[in-house]
Amino acid sequence: LNAAQTGSAFAKAYQDGAPKTEYADYVLEDVLNVVAQLPEIAATIYRNVYFDGVVNKDTSLDYSGNFCRMLGYNDPGFDELMRLYLCIHTDHEGGNASAHTTHLVGSTLSDPYL
Repeated sequence: LNAAQTGSAFAKAYQDGAPKTEYADYVLEDVLNVVAQLPEIAATIYRNVYFDGVVNKDTSLDYSGNFCRMLGYNDPGFDELMRLYLCIHTDHEGGNASAHTTHLVGSTLSDPYL
């Protein structure tokens, strides 16, 4: 994830002297970019550890189907399982450590790539 920081809108704006009142806009852009890149980063790590490191995408599928293809699985049943798994685990708001970290990073306008 740190390698993706070269495209950070916040880092560029900070370096260019953007006013503090605009920091949140740049941080939001970075956070959305990080969230968009996470499935491919996770799939790349998984494929490097357990398989050949090649990640194939199929953007004609929905989010879970494409993620399954990136992981190397080509089974509609597994696509549905992944869809359910992602729904269950992305919808919890139990105040766990990752939610706390997200709130902390967001409220302090920290660099989300670090």
